[in-house]
Parts: sequence; structure tokens; C-alpha cells
Amino acid sequence: MRVYLAVIALLAAVHSEELFNGDHVLRVHAESEDHIQILKELERDVNSGLDFWTHAVSTERPVDIRVPHSSLNAVKLFLKKSNIPFTVMINNVQELLVREREEMVHNAEMERKTKSFNFAAYHDLETIYKFMDTLVDKHSNLISKERIGSTFENRPMYVLKFSTGGEKKPAIWIDAGIHAREWISHATAVWLANRIATDFEKNRALVPSILGHVDIYLMIVANPDGYVFTHHSPNTHYRLWRKSRSVTSNPKCPGVDLNRNWDAHFGGPGASDDPCAEDYRGPSVQSEIEVKNIADFIMSHGNFKSFMTLHSYKQLLMYPYGYSGTDAPDKPELHDVATQASKALNSWHGTVYKVGSIFHTIEPASGASADWAYLRGIKYSFAFELRDTGKYGFLLPADQIVSTATETWLALKYIMKHVCDHPY
Repeated sequence: MRVYLAVIALLAAVHSEELFNGDHVLRVHAESEDHIQILKELERDVNSGLDFWTHAVSTERPVDIRVPHSSLNAVKLFLKKSNIPFTVMINNVQELLVREREEMVHNAEMERKTKSFNFAAYHDLETIYKFMDTLVDKHSNLISKERIGSTFENRPMYVLKFSTGGEKKPAIWIDAGIHAREWISHATAVWLANRIATDFEKNRALVPSILGHVDIYLMIVANPDGYVFTHHSPNTHYRLWRKSRSVTSNPKCPGVDLNRNWDAHFGGPGASDDPCAEDYRGPSVQSEIEVKNIADFIMSHGNFKSFMTLHSYKQLLMYPYGYSGTDAPDKPELHDVATQASKALNSWHGTVYKVGSIFHTIEPASGASADWAYLRGIKYSFAFELRDTGKYGFLLPADQIVSTATETWLALKYIMKHVCDHPY
């Protein structure tokens, strides 16, 4: 095995400056514990050039790996020699990236001409922040924008507050984009902001009733620095950047996985201490200013009753715990709520979501935000993994944004109504 790892690392190092031309995303099917351990060793080799979009956890869950074109033959040969079956999910990552960029350029031009905002398109941070200002101006009786701090690179972090009045009413938190490359989460949150405002204005679909009981706080971009990097880095390679942009102990490996940095069994399973790893936890608990800003805001408010975070991809609706396979005390209720919410989601377009705890449904993840919220007494804590299940992965076409957002909204509404009907 070491020979194959060395070959892969050598090829990746030689061709590290190439784009994604010819890169494949392989879906690997571990059939034994030995297979899982082999894949975990591959992933731990941060110099291999392999990008694990999902992780080796059990034989029940496939592992998606972006493989550089230069390493493709070596990786395929290695998997075959190890008797690990695989299929090709994406046969040229660069083609998807080119289409995505062309659509964004075309959309930006159309928005300039029509002076309108297209919810069926991806937008950069500046455009999203301008959209937020426009929405607040249009619905000033309902929405305010609150700055909760600045990022490592000194960008503002904003939350939209939807409120019909009252001091520190019970509140619901929704965030998106803590992982920079998960663009469908940001786009969904943009659509949600507009939908909440529109439904309230038109006295439609539970929203006035929900906002009569609770305030809603929506953070569209929880990792602004990382998100900007995915849009404006000079190398398109970084469209798939996941982490923040803070300086680490390794000058060649900036950034922390912000969803491993929370004070929720920090440093446990599913979080790496290697700054070059995608799931690097950071040097210490809540060391990252972005995490600290959100945590401080929620704790200073003191009356949040639900915490929901939007990620992609895999089509999952999950609840605590992520750090342990132990059942959360409220598991029966949380599982029932998530199950009913997933049924509401499914009613729109037939999209199927899997429901369960984070640990058992996707992977061990210590230091995660949903666990942090639950451990702080916010009972209704959920994590969504939005579309899809791997055909496009992190590069979901923009023509699926509205449908994704619409079905997600149905699930969120169900959860919010349950929160209102079950005060604690």
C-alpha cells in the first residue's frame, strides 16, 4: 500500500498547479473494515492530492473522492489491487466549473440590465450583501440587519432578523455556508429570506403565525472569507475550498473547518489536528473569530429555541449528536420532528432525505455547531445536507436552486411550527 500512496503523492505534487481538466469524482464502495481503514489512510495522506468529498465511515455509505487527472490511473489501479469497487460519478469536474462560471457571468449581465435579482443563480458575497440591504429596505417593518462581528480578514458578518416586535422573544436560528464550497446552502438561504418576507407580507402559509410566536434570525453566509475565496481566488482550484482563511501553524495550509471548532467535545472523533486536513479543528476550542462571533451572539440573546444549519450535499436531515454514537436525551422527539419535516420536504418534488443522528447518518463530527447548540439547551437543533446525492456534489447546477430551496422551506416551516407549538 505504501508504494501506491507514494506514487499518488508524487503525481499530485508534479501536477499540483493544473486545473480540474479531466478530474474525476469516484464513488468508492467499501465492503469491509479493511477497505474502510485503507480509505482512511488515503485520506490522512494530505499530500496525495485526493479530495474526499465524503468520508470512509462504514460499509453502508459510499465514499466520493475527487481524483486529479494526473493521479487517476494510479488511484484506479490501487483500488482494483485492493479489491475495492468504484464507479465514476463525475468524469470531468472542469466542465461543471466552466458551465457554472459562464452561467454566473451571464446572470450578472442580465441582472444589471433588468435591475432585478435572480434567485435561480449563484451570487458572490458583495451581491448577497446588497440583496440583504434591498430586502431590509423593502420590508423595514419586519426585517433588520445586525452586524455580529468581523471575520479574520475583517469582513462584516451579518444576520437578518425577522420580527414583529417584542424584546428577546423566543427565537429560531438558521445559518448557511459555514463550509465555503457548499454554494447551494447560501443560495437556498437567499431564497428563504425573500420567501419569509413575502409570505408574511401576503399573510400566507403559517409565517404570520410563526412570527407571532418567535423571531427568526437568518445568517446567509457564516464563512464570508472562505466564500469570497471560492469566488475570487486567482486559481479556480479553490472553488472547492471548505475552510475559513485564518493563518495556521503551517504557512502552506491556511484555514480551519469552522464546523469542527465549536465547544462541543472539541478535538474528538471526526476532527483533525493537522492544519492541512479539510476537517482541521483549529488550535483550540472556538479559536476562530467567526465561530466566536456566532456563539457570543446566540448566548447573549439567551432565548433561542431552535438552531438549524444548512450544508450540502447528501440529502440528510440530522440531529445531535455528532461527536458520539450515544443517543441524545431528546432523540425520540427530534427523530419524529425530523421524519415529519422530511416528509413535508418530499411532498414538493419527491426528494428523499435520510433522517438520523449526525454520528450515525453521515459521520463522526466533534466540535460541530448543532451539538454545541443542543448542549447549550437549544433542544430543536438540526443539520441539513441539501441536494444532491452525488451526481453533481458541491457543483449543483443553478437550475436546481429554487426547487431545492422550496422543498427545504417546507421542512423548515414544519420544524418552526413544532417549535412554536411545543414551548419549553
